[in-house]
Amino acid sequence: MSLLTNVMDHSLDDGYAEAAERKKAAGDGGLPKTLRAKLGLAAGLVLAALVVTVGAAQARVAAPVMAKEREELVDRIDRETEAAEKLEESVDKLRDDVSARQREALKTTGDSDQAELVGILAGAVEVHGPGVKLVVNDAKEASTGGDGDPRGTSGFSDTGRVRDRDMQRVINGLWESGAEAISINGQRLTALSAIRAAGDAILVDNKPLVPPYTVLAVGDGEQFSARFQDSADGLYLHALQENFGVRTSISVQDDLRLPAAPSVIVRTAQPNTEKTEKGTS
Repeated sequence: MSLLTNVMDHSLDDGYAEAAERKKAAGDGGLPKTLRAKLGLAAGLVLAALVVTVGAAQARVAAPVMAKEREELVDRIDRETEAAEKLEESVDKLRDDVSARQREALKTTGDSDQAELVGILAGAVEVHGPGVKLVVNDAKEASTGGDGDPRGTSGFSDTGRVRDRDMQRVINGLWESGAEAISINGQRLTALSAIRAAGDAILVDNKPLVPPYTVLAVGDGEQFSARFQDSADGLYLHALQENFGVRTSISVQDDLRLPAAPSVIVRTAQPNTEKTEKGTS
């Protein structure tokens, strides 16, 4: 009880109490005593208040201006986005028109049978026939890991993900096994088609694909399927399934329908007419 009583009676430490008494006896208070010091303190307080007031006024004045600029920027973005969408629609319409004219030219120029064959091989016309349907999908547990794994590369670090070079091998294997026309996710492949990567996405002719990747290939049915599965690229696909969990399925179809390619424009290559000219001379 004596300790508690001492704490209650001496709530302020004795050292602090003595210092306060000495300061009070010396007349050294917290506020300035001279007129000059008081004026200096008052001037400092007025200056601080003035700075705060001016800052608040400037912020109030600038707020509407910033809001207006932000609104104008948003409106500009909306206008440019709408203009870009219209241009994209116009490009699509022109591309469709060019493709339609190309298909019509193939039908009406020269030998009709030869024109149809050229259209099929070029991907300029829709085709149908027997073939195989091949579905390739990422592994169920596909993620973004895979440090130190031999399949871990920039852009596709996960071993369970299907990559662009996987699809390249699959498509090349189908062509080699006798495919006459191929499409991926409804997109027709031609001699101008390119399969590549952009980050984690697989692009076909600069258009991103979303898994699962459905490959339709027109060929001679059962024999076509057997040749592909026994080929080096078919065995490569099987190894992806066994070792990395990549999901695949292949089935023979009686009648596949493949769309025409959106564009088969050739800008550089020219037909070689030297043999024709020599033959007619």
